Amino acid sequence: MATTTSTTDEALTELLSTIRQADSVELKLTVPISHRSRGAAALGVDPLDGQIRQVYFFDTPDLALDRSGVVVRARRVQGKGDDSVVKLRPVVAEELPSEVRASDGFGVEVDVMPGGHVCSGSMKRVLRAPAVREAVMGAKPVRKLFSKEQRALFSAHAPEGLVLDDLSILGPIFVLKLKFSPEGYDRKLVAELWLYPDNSMLLELSTKCAPGEAFQVAAETKGYLIERGIEVGGEQETKTRKALEFFSEQLRAESSA
Repeated sequence: MATTTSTTDEALTELLSTIRQADSVELKLTVPISHRSRGAAALGVDPLDGQIRQVYFFDTPDLALDRSGVVVRARRVQGKGDDSVVKLRPVVAEELPSEVRASDGFGVEVDVMPGGHVCSGSMKRVLRAPAVREAVMGAKPVRKLFSKEQRALFSAHAPEGLVLDDLSILGPIFVLKLKFSPEGYDRKLVAELWLYPDNSMLLELSTKCAPGEAFQVAAETKGYLIERGIEVGGEQETKTRKALEFFSEQLRAESSA
């Protein structure tokens, strides 16, 4: 019992320290697909209000970038445009170079989910459509999706010798995203339904908050969801992890065929 308490205390201390260094906190929960319809009804969600997104990841077939803690992603967003990101995960904010930390396009966020947390640093860029479509269709180099700052961040953390134009395209994943304000809850929630090519799905609920209010918001959100019969203690699976593993396996199967 003492060991469990010590481990819990250490985890809490680590989380507090990590949150203090972050710009924002995102509380996330993977909802069992079997609860999807019931959860949508309980929260008053209308899927027809959702925004369609198309997500692409870039990595090697054996996920060399992922093993180095680097995520490279581009998105097409219905009615909004395109964007790209180079993300470091996990990251220790205080160890980042000052010029990276001070960049307007860079932010540090802590994702907190049942059973754990991870701190990431993301360098983002807004793009004009159809930039992502042109790149994934081969009409322009992948590197053109990323700014000078993003390319520098990539080069500093990617495996030596690996360049953006050498990466394989992992995707697309179709995503239905909906921001809504459920009755009886004072904050906005985000629901994302990720639809994978093998017809599997992953549903995630999330809400963002400032670092200083993370614990209060987490407690309030957990209580709200439990009251509406939504399971909050089930096995968690991240959207990115599932996508990377799916397409990695697909690429390796194609190369060995």
